[in-house]
Amino acid sequence: MRLKTKLFGSTYAFRDVKEVLAKANEEKSGDQLLGIAAGSVSERIAAKVVLSGLTLEELRKNPVIPYEEDEVTRVIDDFVNESIYREIKNWTVGSFREYILDHKTMGADILRISKGLTGEMVAAVAKLMSNMDLVYGASKIRVTGKANYEIGKAGTLSFRLQPNHPTDSIDGILASMMEGLSYGCGDAIIGINPVEDTVENTKRIMESIHQFMVKWKIPTQTCVLSHLSTQMQALQGGAPVSVFFQSVAGTEDANKAFGIDQELIDEAFQLIQRYGTAPGPNLMYFETGQGSEMSLNTDHGADEMTLEARTYGFAKRYRPFMVNNVSGFIGPETLFDGKQILRANLEDHFMGKLTGLPMGMAPCYTNHVNTDQNDQETATMLLAMAGANYYMGVPVGDDVMLSYQDTSYHDDATLRELLNLKPAEEFFQWLVTIGIMDERGRLTERAGDASLFLK
Repeated sequence: MRLKTKLFGSTYAFRDVKEVLAKANEEKSGDQLLGIAAGSVSERIAAKVVLSGLTLEELRKNPVIPYEEDEVTRVIDDFVNESIYREIKNWTVGSFREYILDHKTMGADILRISKGLTGEMVAAVAKLMSNMDLVYGASKIRVTGKANYEIGKAGTLSFRLQPNHPTDSIDGILASMMEGLSYGCGDAIIGINPVEDTVENTKRIMESIHQFMVKWKIPTQTCVLSHLSTQMQALQGGAPVSVFFQSVAGTEDANKAFGIDQELIDEAFQLIQRYGTAPGPNLMYFETGQGSEMSLNTDHGADEMTLEARTYGFAKRYRPFMVNNVSGFIGPETLFDGKQILRANLEDHFMGKLTGLPMGMAPCYTNHVNTDQNDQETATMLLAMAGANYYMGVPVGDDVMLSYQDTSYHDDATLRELLNLKPAEEFFQWLVTIGIMDERGRLTERAGDASLFLK
């Protein structure tokens, strides 16, 4: 491997592939706090030059955490399609970038190649891309997921209805849920983050939202975002569950800090396939985000973007229905401002799709970060152009339980109108039937009136 280059009269040498990947990353406060970021723009460019000349084989042989030391590395490497890998292993990262961006390369071509990739390869090519490159590359790739029905099809944009409540009040959850439905949200899933992570509370919420869905014949999926082990116990206790949820990370140690490992998720995957209410075949929902490993001191000195790409490689094993990032959720110690959050969102969406995942997005932020609603809306519009499968739907964009800012019910309607997109077909027809949306996919005067569900 050639790990040095001369740039502007100076020679830049790098210790190993892990250092090249870290220093080729765009500026991120998390990498800076770890002391692994490039010390200057020139060093960052030099790292990109070196990275562009590395082959995909060299990246596979030099994961940021060795195969013997990390379960995530093993899951990803063991999942590689060897025949496809042999076709591409001699490609440089630079030539891989050109292949993706070539106007003759179609989404199906990229998805075929994705079967031969590891997380390090995915992160590497994204590091060489501009923001527009990331939008264009992602726009080529379409990956759908099917639980009760399919989301992510061309011409559609879906939303997770997120009616969280600070005390888990069922009346409060249902009131917020009715409002969201009245704006056309909820075709991706109705998913609640509970305050109290117990089997009893999880079952109570699961049963309430499922009963509402059945009563109004709403063609969607439901999920309660307790810990995976809590959801498993609730399902075994007879609760109606469409999809299992879990946050996942890019290192074995980080997943252990989340209270999970491959064995547990394997067990959950088999359980939801056997007892879940949705036919599938895609029955898992994963949430991720750059910086989670660093915040848990489980990063092993690797940069947050590369670890995020490894997270997607781990998630792919379970053929998920939905995946989304929450890279702006942790705080300025991982992503300092709106510019860094925007870049991370574009990277995450592209990397997830390149891995072969049905990517939605949560371009969110917390109130102690140097960003604002305009930054978020810019990210949201760019990601919609890039072809995100879905977004969150939060009342007025402010989650009163998790205390962070995300896309609102109104944002959802605006994005669909801007890009002439409709909800998933089954949900769209339901909205037309109850008078919330017209045949063009536009909200009617009845939209926003949650009282229609009180009859």
